[in-house]
Amino acid sequence: MKPQITALVLITTAGGIWMAPGSIRVEALCAAILGTLGVVVGANTMNCYIERDSDKFMGRTKNRPLPAGRISSTKALVYGLLLTTISTYALWHWVNLTTTYLAVIAFISYVWIYTPMKRLSPQALVVGSVPGALPPLMGWTAVTGSIDAPGLILFGILFFWQIPHFIAIAVYRQAEYDKAGLKTYPSQYGFTNAVAQSLIWSALLVATSLLLAPFGVAGWIYTLIASVLGGIWLWYSMIGFWAPQRNAWARKFFLYTLIYLSVLFAALVIDAGPMGPNQQLYLSTSLLYSLF
Repeated sequence: MKPQITALVLITTAGGIWMAPGSIRVEALCAAILGTLGVVVGANTMNCYIERDSDKFMGRTKNRPLPAGRISSTKALVYGLLLTTISTYALWHWVNLTTTYLAVIAFISYVWIYTPMKRLSPQALVVGSVPGALPPLMGWTAVTGSIDAPGLILFGILFFWQIPHFIAIAVYRQAEYDKAGLKTYPSQYGFTNAVAQSLIWSALLVATSLLLAPFGVAGWIYTLIASVLGGIWLWYSMIGFWAPQRNAWARKFFLYTLIYLSVLFAALVIDAGPMGPNQQLYLSTSLLYSLF
């Protein structure tokens, strides 16, 4: 299920619901949260099923249930497909068609495009960032029923965030990725080009994060915090060019990407003003994620 990724999906989906204007029915709210989680868990399970052999060669994946032999591949396959089907139905029946379509796109792009593409091209990272960025947009559409500019900005923040984040992982785990036969930016283009790519996507992330205020969904507190966070992010990206120890730089940058996202979303909570039901939902799920 990849519980840490699933927890991140919980908080970003709730973030989309929190920012969206209007209200949402209780049954639609539950279906939106649980349905999105279910589709993501199903996709994660299918990813583990497809990569059960290559996962044996990587330190961070070799102890997953399938490569470690704790769960049979057949059970994992049935679980992943069944959970995805039930969750997609829940989104269609209790939420709306727009959110359901986004869930289907997320599942297909992650399982059937991104996962096999990882062995063919490092550009799989860009493709894989699409399903990873859809949960907050799905939270937005669960309330509004439409894809609007603020929802797309939320999508953009998560999309652009993922690419530098995973480039950093690929740098300090390059040997493991190569052993598993997976193509990454550092292995295919070299370290310097990978850092340059990371810097480009980082600039797009910082610019996108500052668009929330002009659209009226964030205020000056968020803008100030996002600007400071973005400046530090760009500095971390640039020092990779002259870092004496590549792995040490990549690990520090990776850790900062986690801090950045957590603080950025916390800034949205701070800048929310009086909390309504959607804000209370987001704050509670944020606290749960922090504890997890």
